[in-house]
Amino acid sequence: MSQEIYARIRENPKFQAFTSKRNRFSIIMLVIMLIVYYGYILLIAFDKELLAAKLGSGVTSIGIPMGLGVILITIILTWIYVRRANSEFDTEAEAIIKESQQ
Repeated sequence: MSQEIYARIRENPKFQAFTSKRNRFSIIMLVIMLIVYYGYILLIAFDKELLAAKLGSGVTSIGIPMGLGVILITIILTWIYVRRANSEFDTEAEAIIKESQQ
C-alpha cells in the first residue's frame, strides 16, 4: 500500500474509533490477567498457609487447583480475545482498508 492510503486510513474516524475500541478491550483483558496472575503470586508470597491447606483427606493442597485455575483463566481469556479479534476486529479492519482504497 502507498503512503497515501496509509495516511487516509490513519485519518479515517472509523479507524480511530476502531483502534480505540480494540485498545480498550486489550487493556481490559490485560488487567484481568494481571490481577489473576499477580493475585496468585501474592498469595504464594503472603499466605502460604492458605495455599498449603489440604483438600479433604488427600495430599492435594488448595494451591494446586488454584494454579490450574490461573492456567485455565489464561486459556479462556486468550480464546475470548482471539474469537473477538477474528470476527469483529478483522471484519472492521478489512472494511476500513477497502473504504480507504477507493
